[in-house]
Amino acid sequence: MPSSPRTFSRRAVLQQVTLLTAAASLSPRPAAGASASAAKIAPAAEPRIMTVTGPILAADLGLTLSHEHITTDFLGAEKLPAPRYDRAVARALIQPHLERLRERGVRSLFECTPAHIGRDVLLLRDLSQAAKVQVITNTGYYGAAGDRFLPQHAFTESETTLAERWLHECQDGIEGTGIRPGFIKLGTGNGKLPEHHRKLLRAACRVHRATGLTIAMHTGDGEAARDELRLLTEQGVAPAALVWVHAQNDPGPIQIELARLGVWISLDGYSLALRNPERFANLVLALKREGLLHRVLLSHDDGWAVEGEAATGATLKLFGNGNPQPYRSLFERGHPDLLAAGLTEEDWRQIMITNPAAAFTIRPRLL
Repeated sequence: MPSSPRTFSRRAVLQQVTLLTAAASLSPRPAAGASASAAKIAPAAEPRIMTVTGPILAADLGLTLSHEHITTDFLGAEKLPAPRYDRAVARALIQPHLERLRERGVRSLFECTPAHIGRDVLLLRDLSQAAKVQVITNTGYYGAAGDRFLPQHAFTESETTLAERWLHECQDGIEGTGIRPGFIKLGTGNGKLPEHHRKLLRAACRVHRATGLTIAMHTGDGEAARDELRLLTEQGVAPAALVWVHAQNDPGPIQIELARLGVWISLDGYSLALRNPERFANLVLALKREGLLHRVLLSHDDGWAVEGEAATGATLKLFGNGNPQPYRSLFERGHPDLLAAGLTEEDWRQIMITNPAAAFTIRPRLL
């Protein structure tokens, strides 16, 4: 696939994603042990993305931030029964920032907060409808940060049972809302995956095989990313099903190795507080030189965190990774810096429009 297509019309994006679908898809097979209801989940007849307000064509995803947060609660999995803030207050705080995104031309945002760490799909739907920005939520569990955000059943249940939980959200909606996830989110730390994280990834592979949803995995370093890819291969899942989240945290050049194999390389920590922003641009340019720009995703990892330990009435504070305003720095500094370093506007549109649509299209990706 060329790294810099000549045009990026709606028709061109749809054609490209359709070709990717045809090339990557074989006849889908249900996950071993999956329920009859899970087996009913069929790949889309045409490329599409599942948002919190329903499915859209992949070509309608538009300019996209592929790894952001809206609200996150770090209290801990077993201490977090429900959102601790007033949704109307949260909406009033956050909606203007999403509206400014819309004014910049951004059409979609992937909200990467999993269950048990503050996922609030009702707030996401309200904000999406009010701000007219397409928001995509997830299913899955977050195993990084010392397992603080894993519920106890994640340790005791089998991969089959865990997969059934996530498949239920894909089929019937999240927590009775009817809102369905558009990707799978997991998390792990540095080095080879511990066995319970491997179990979670195997469960995610089952869900991927049944639904076609992409697996986006918070990953501590390149060794962990390589181990994830080995496990996917063992499970008969193609590398294109995996987004290596926070790939910028590894010094490299393993990003090039895994991109060549088909893994999506997510550079999603762009911030005005970066000590050496040129390294961010250099990594993008290195991938371009290797003809791998079509495997790159860019984002900020911005959002709001719940403050304090009060059961109700909690406030939200921007965590922003050093960005004084959320979701802006890629456009205000990152974009011009990348152009100055040697990227073209076509490259930028490849990364921000074409790549997210290709990475998150619902389709089976079997070897």
